Amino acid sequence: MQTVSTITCPCCGVVTTETMPTNACWFFYECPHCHKRLKPLAGDCCVFCSYGDVPCPPIQEARENGSGSTCCTSQ
Repeated sequence: MQTVSTITCPCCGVVTTETMPTNACWFFYECPHCHKRLKPLAGDCCVFCSYGDVPCPPIQEARENGSGSTCCTSQ
């Protein structure tokens, strides 16, 4: 499982590497350059799944287990 993802800001293009939590989603992320507050795109559970080069650990785990989960939060 990968726990590091590179987020690319869709507003200014700045690339930032972040360590992802293994047991939670980051629903909001503030770009360190332009200070735009990012939130997940429709259908994604977190900013890593929307703007990162690696999806969040719960989604990685769901894919490895073959489950159809599309969200890492319990609903």
